[in-house]
Amino acid sequence: MTADAGQVACQPIGFVRSHFVQVEGMPIQAVASHDIARLEVREDFAPGLRDIEGFDYLIFITHMHLCTREPLEVTPFLDNTPHGVFATRAPTRPNRLGLSIVRLLRVEGATLHFSGNDMVDGTPVLDIKPYVPRFEVRETDRIGWFADKLGALPTALSDRRMT
Repeated sequence: MTADAGQVACQPIGFVRSHFVQVEGMPIQAVASHDIARLEVREDFAPGLRDIEGFDYLIFITHMHLCTREPLEVTPFLDNTPHGVFATRAPTRPNRLGLSIVRLLRVEGATLHFSGNDMVDGTPVLDIKPYVPRFEVRETDRIGWFADKLGALPTALSDRRMT
């Protein structure tokens, strides 16, 4: 990664291999997915996987490479009302960054097999972090417009509105 005059450049550490070949019809969040996929980590980044098998869950920071727009207001999958993009988990956003918390099933060399896939085949992964509940979990009832929409999550699928 390099930085110059406020610009940031990242390179993928690997790519997701998934049976999803298009975004339409995919789960909209990893927590609602039982899909199994794999992350093929580039060999030059493979030493960074040392000790990763000791974690049940991982956080993938991804690049939403199929998004073609970066609007500041979006109508999210769980709602019919527009919201500011930073008040959503929409994939069309500045920098097109995604976040998925997946369950690590096994490690084979530089390949991570995981469940909870909500990513299309070929999704570039920019970083992996171990999920540590004590660091990540915050108890709150204040979840904005999501409060009345989470009941639809198990059956909500992506559509064309974000591409």
